[in-house]
Amino acid sequence: MNQPGSTRVENPQGFTHTGPGHIYVNVGAQPQDSDKPTFRRIAEDQLQWLRRVLVDPPGMGKARALLADTGTVVLDGTPGSGRTSAARVLLRECRRDSGVFHELLPGEEDELALHDPALVGTGDQLLLDLSAAEDRQWSSARADLPALRKAVHEQHAHLVVVMPHGGTLDPDLQYYRVDLQRPCGRQVLRRHLRMHGIPYEQYMQADITVEEFVREERPMREIAGFADLVRRARESARPDEGFAQWCTTAKRARNDRRREVAGRVAELREAPQRALLIAVSMLHGAHADVVHRAAQLLLRTLRSPTDGLPLLQHKDLAERLGEISADTGPSGLVRFTELDYDSAVRAHFWDHMPDLRPHLGSWAASVVDLNDPHVVPALRDGLVARLAGQYLRTGRGDALASLAEHWSAESTGRARLEAAAHALTCGLEDPEHGREFRKRIYHWCAHGRLGGELAQVLVRVCSDVLAASHPDQALLRLYYLARREHDAALALQALDDLVAGSRRLRRRLLDRLARPALSPSDLTIFLRVSDPAPLTDSSDTSRALVEENEVQRTLTVCWHAVLAELPRATWQPHAARWLHRAADGTGQGGEILLDLLVSAAERCGTRRGEVFAALYASAREAEHTAPGGPTRSVETTELLLHKISVAQGLGPSAPPPASARGTRP
Repeated sequence: MNQPGSTRVENPQGFTHTGPGHIYVNVGAQPQDSDKPTFRRIAEDQLQWLRRVLVDPPGMGKARALLADTGTVVLDGTPGSGRTSAARVLLRECRRDSGVFHELLPGEEDELALHDPALVGTGDQLLLDLSAAEDRQWSSARADLPALRKAVHEQHAHLVVVMPHGGTLDPDLQYYRVDLQRPCGRQVLRRHLRMHGIPYEQYMQADITVEEFVREERPMREIAGFADLVRRARESARPDEGFAQWCTTAKRARNDRRREVAGRVAELREAPQRALLIAVSMLHGAHADVVHRAAQLLLRTLRSPTDGLPLLQHKDLAERLGEISADTGPSGLVRFTELDYDSAVRAHFWDHMPDLRPHLGSWAASVVDLNDPHVVPALRDGLVARLAGQYLRTGRGDALASLAEHWSAESTGRARLEAAAHALTCGLEDPEHGREFRKRIYHWCAHGRLGGELAQVLVRVCSDVLAASHPDQALLRLYYLARREHDAALALQALDDLVAGSRRLRRRLLDRLARPALSPSDLTIFLRVSDPAPLTDSSDTSRALVEENEVQRTLTVCWHAVLAELPRATWQPHAARWLHRAADGTGQGGEILLDLLVSAAERCGTRRGEVFAALYASAREAEHTAPGGPTRSVETTELLLHKISVAQGLGPSAPPPASARGTRP
């Protein structure tokens, strides 16, 4: 989180932001209406970056071939060898047009069991990262692996399992096991430096700092972090400094500076000095105007008294920055003179002034709300990420979630909502607190009384962040949000967009909707997600969704509730779409659509005659709006009428010949 002007989310179990750029979450508008990239696109960019910097560990070729041949590979290796990164790259390489990425989370309360076939969709890429699992969790997952692998094979999907190092594996799964060895640390460092734009002639030269660093076997993440420090040292270096100086600066930045910072803070006794020190550390790389205003806002938030001096007797900003070892470059951006000094300052004030913590949340919100041309989205996100980093570093995830809730409740504009969403994003992406945040968001969506604009924030976090790696959890949370009486439109749109990319998720949502008593909200959701086009599309599989028996059951249950409980004016446009799809002949199962409508109407008991009549009348009206003209729609209406007659016992079971359809007296 220390890169100037950027947001960096460290997470060995999720996507890792080690390249240039920012992580954005859009709130208040559809992503296509914003200049900011969605989290999904950022996650894809991060994965592309990971592919570029990854040095294939010994065994990677075997893993790649095994995954291509069987659809399954189980990775083993020492911690820090890059197992999880290799797993993600392997899955990215086998991505197809169909299917979604899904990180499996066995044991979480709203996750499907590993042996449940509904967990796997056609072409899905599944990651089961159990590298840190305890013996009991690994034993339970291992028992389910044969069933999971069978489902993966049947769905032409791909599964990568990262097993705990030294764990046991059943004999029938040993064939899929690949031991990944640790790649050469020097090669890994050079690859990162090259991708960071360090010239070849620089990083290839002998350097004592590099030699000392690579002499010790280090985790891949630590090597990546050092390379990033070298990059940042280069960006802030003088023109006459070269690779050796950059590496020395990076090495110094890795040192523990707690005593150094504590001594410096003890020397700075005045409130304005400390306020400026905090402002620079939280807004590192921001424009001087923003830092100055932020320091003033912090003093105001803490109700510090003013010195009462005339304005011209105040120290100017350059002098004040010099007192805290910071300065402005030619572009007017404020940074400490020592690399990574900002992180040490943040940690000091957070750890040693605990009474300051609640005030920092209020202060950050006031900075986010500033109307200043230099307060851009990247700056706001960087501030929120640095604040969130302190909450998460000290195990205060619950307090961070409460802060995001508070920001949403008292929101005065879009910037505050995006700050709340970004705070939750940092929590979700944190390896230690991700599960806690997923659980907190679940209870908000399913049971919480959502004040202010929290529902809007949750929709964005679920659809843009959670869905990128945990689509089933996103589906369930968006479903609960879409069932609410108020502010459901955005959730309904996000839910529709989510299932549009996955047959499996659409199937699972229909199954959840087809319960004995559908609420009015459930009926609204069903009509939105029952578009006949994806139901009859078989382009990526052997048969369409509507041809599956279980899907037919769920559609019949839902249509019965719609026909029985909603006025015709509400369901008629949706029935017309089904009738048009049945008439145009595209896809598979067009006639099945008619059978399902008739079967649903037939269940209406004493009202079935009335419902049949309404259904037939709707078909006659739909003829006039058919995209392909009325001829084929008339034939479809006649076929529907025949099926209604058969259901009522009024006609022969054999349908009339096609030549006889569409001819009316």
